[in-house]
Amino acid sequence: MLYSEIADVFDRLEGTSSRLEMTSILSGFFRTLDPVSLRHIVYLSQGKLHPDFFAVELGMADKLVLRSIAFVSGMSESKIDELWKKEGDPGTIAETLVKNKKQTALSYEPLTLETVLKNLTLIENAEGRDSQDKKTKYLFNLLKDSGPVEARYICRIVTGRMRIGAASMTILDALADAFGTKEDRPEIERAFNITCDLGLVAETLATGGVDAVRKIKVAVGNPIKVMLAERLPSIPLILDRMGGRCAMEFKYDGIRVQAHIDKDSVKLYSRRLEDLTSNFPDIASELRKRCRAERAIIEGECVAVDPETGGMLPFQTVTHRRKKHGMDKAVEDYPVRIFMFDILLADDEDMTLYPFEQRRSRLGKTFDLSEKVQLTSMEVVGTRQEGEEFFSKALSMKCEGIMAKSLSPESVYRAGSRGFLWIKYKKDYEEALTDSFDLVAVGAFHGRGKRAGKYGALLMAVFDDETGKYCTVCKLGTGFDDAFLAGMPDMLDGYLSEARPRMVDTQMTPDVWFLPTVVLEVVAAEISLSPTHTAAWGVVKEDAGLGLRFPRFTGRVRDDKGPEECTTANEILSIYELQTADKL
Repeated sequence: MLYSEIADVFDRLEGTSSRLEMTSILSGFFRTLDPVSLRHIVYLSQGKLHPDFFAVELGMADKLVLRSIAFVSGMSESKIDELWKKEGDPGTIAETLVKNKKQTALSYEPLTLETVLKNLTLIENAEGRDSQDKKTKYLFNLLKDSGPVEARYICRIVTGRMRIGAASMTILDALADAFGTKEDRPEIERAFNITCDLGLVAETLATGGVDAVRKIKVAVGNPIKVMLAERLPSIPLILDRMGGRCAMEFKYDGIRVQAHIDKDSVKLYSRRLEDLTSNFPDIASELRKRCRAERAIIEGECVAVDPETGGMLPFQTVTHRRKKHGMDKAVEDYPVRIFMFDILLADDEDMTLYPFEQRRSRLGKTFDLSEKVQLTSMEVVGTRQEGEEFFSKALSMKCEGIMAKSLSPESVYRAGSRGFLWIKYKKDYEEALTDSFDLVAVGAFHGRGKRAGKYGALLMAVFDDETGKYCTVCKLGTGFDDAFLAGMPDMLDGYLSEARPRMVDTQMTPDVWFLPTVVLEVVAAEISLSPTHTAAWGVVKEDAGLGLRFPRFTGRVRDDKGPEECTTANEILSIYELQTADKL
């Protein structure tokens, strides 16, 4: 298959902001592909060669890409660098210069999908002292035979910034349209949620149809999208929502991990599918030792503990385990326990299909507990007094609050879903009906005065999972200390966009745009109607959305969350409605 056909589809996707049109473009294209090619193209559409949890990434630095462009175009690296400072996107630079080069080229070999995959794989696997030279050479081999549009997307793939706006939900819509029906969409999405592998789902669907997709099972090695909780402002409301009786667990202030335990190995994944095994080698080893099953998948919270008292320490302490170097010393200096709260697989039995009470029972039977491997503290409560006493106990143990979990027969593990089967509750919910929000930076404003020469404020957004858009909720300029202000460019500039990303819905225009990637934790006084911000636009009032009043950065960068895992527009709406009801 010619790569130019694929690049043309990417170009059409980039040319529209309509999710329906993107779905139609992809659906029609998918029908023309053989299943194996479909799998690879699904990965490429997201700037990858593999599913999200695959440990190896292309990760080619911009300067290496610019060097390859210079070799192909014959232009000096200094002039290429000037274009880079102006454009901010190696893809558009490559497109322009390759177009000029092609006008004088005598001949070139048309690129095929196979050739592109081969060279991208070589780039990905290049190691050793001369790895940078190898990567540059392999990219040159692609660019010298590329057309302008092909060059644009090859450069964007190797830098991991595709910019075409086709999120995973849009691809799932297109797969359902191409190989099934609208009614099949939930089953196709479940297969993705329990495997986190869009390519696998696409190939399976194209090969065997929806029946084959239904046979995809939970498996060790394929992370499962985590189940998420809603929130309510009081324990009586929680009990009422759960039929008067529920399980309550401590909500620990740590890092949520999903452990995949095999016969001879253990992998620990973060909620955004990062491999954290090297950060918690002691936990991985202890889980394998304490697990009675040959294979299991469990979820738990890794929490730092005081080495002298054994008391729990705040989240900032456990983040020392995320350093890339000196891990042996970090293990010694920052002891960690894992508090397990769910089991998703026990040997070959898919536990996600069972109610919570059965999963909790099976979890306890599957592990021999130790100092490092424990279960979350849990009680079944049926009265307000019991719930408030348990909540007070959680706070006394320095927990964030509690998680309430349904004991109904319908309380299966809903991978990737948020709902009232799980409800989180913290003390500040009663006081302000608000929680911290995990927001995505989509733009920045240049600073003035003491912040001159730096980013002074950020444009922050929530994710609308119905439209696939990132909708703004606030301009954030409070809570930044000097160190954070100084480090903002390093954290954000890798995601600069020369224009507003098509997946961003905003009425504000910042000085610079970012691809929605970096998630920050923000608190606010309340949620109010806004004529400027676009979250839940037109839902409460025509020509108005919802925004955060007096937002403040807490100091916590949520690098454990991907952008699609941030606070949603529906969550903002729900909290606004709770606030409004409380004032009546």
